[in-house]
Amino acid sequence: MYLCSMKNSEVIDYLDQTFHPEYQEDYDNSGFLVGSRDDEYKGALVALDLTEAVVDEALRLGLNLIVTHHPVIFGGVKRLTADSPLGALLLKLIQHGMSVYAAHTNLDNMAWGVSGELAARLGLRECRVLCESVHGPGVGAGIVGMLPQPMAPDAFLQQVKTLIGIPTLRTSNMQDYRRPTLQRVALCGGSGAEFIADALAASADIYLSADLKYHDFQRTDGRMLLADIGHYESEQFAKDIIFRRISEKFSNFACRISSTQKSLVHYI
Repeated sequence: MYLCSMKNSEVIDYLDQTFHPEYQEDYDNSGFLVGSRDDEYKGALVALDLTEAVVDEALRLGLNLIVTHHPVIFGGVKRLTADSPLGALLLKLIQHGMSVYAAHTNLDNMAWGVSGELAARLGLRECRVLCESVHGPGVGAGIVGMLPQPMAPDAFLQQVKTLIGIPTLRTSNMQDYRRPTLQRVALCGGSGAEFIADALAASADIYLSADLKYHDFQRTDGRMLLADIGHYESEQFAKDIIFRRISEKFSNFACRISSTQKSLVHYI
C-alpha cells in the first residue's frame, strides 16, 4: 500500500538531475525510453539489462518503472511488432503500462559511478578520473587510484575475483611483468580497451576492464598488467548505485534490485 500518490515525471526528473543524461556518449541512448511521464508511479525495479524475465519480475512485484544500466533501445527501431524479440518486449511493456529508464555511459562517466563504485569496493585511495571528457573535471571514463599497500599481483587478482564473484579471469602474462608488486590500479567498468593507453600514461601497474581482444594484451609490453574481469562482473555494482539513489529519495515507495537477471556469460 503506497503512502502517497506520485507521477512518473517526478521520479524521471530526479533521475535526470542525479545521473545527468547530458554526460552520455554521442552513440548512447540513456534517459527515459519507454512509457508515460503522466502515469502513476508505483515503485522501481533495478537491473543491468532489460530482459523478459526482468519485466515479469516487475509485474509480479507490482512495480511499474524499470531502471537499467544498459538501454533496451540502443540502435534504430524501424518496426514495433511482435515478430522480433525486441519488438515483443517493447509491446509487452506498453501493454502493461510499464516505463523504462536507462543510465548508461552517463553513469560510467560520473566519478562516483560504475568505475568509482568498483574502485571504492577494491579499497583504492587518491582516486581520479582516468580519461576526462569534454564535460570538465571529474567527468569521464575510468578511475585510477592507489591500493593502501603494495600487493603481489596474484594476491590482488584473487581479491578482485572474490569481489566480483568470478571463478576465472583473463590476464596478460604475469611473467612479463617487471615488478614483484603492484599498487597503482586503473580500471574501467565495461568495454574499456580504448583506455589502455590512458592507463599506461597514468603509470598504472595494472588495468582492469572487460571485452579485451587477444592483441590488446600485447599493447603493454610488460610495463603494466592487463586483466579482463568480465563485462557484467565489472558493471554489476551499477545496480547498487541506482538502487541507493532511488531509495534515499523515494523511501515511501518500493525499490528492488532484480533477483532474476544474471550475466549473459557463464563460466564452466
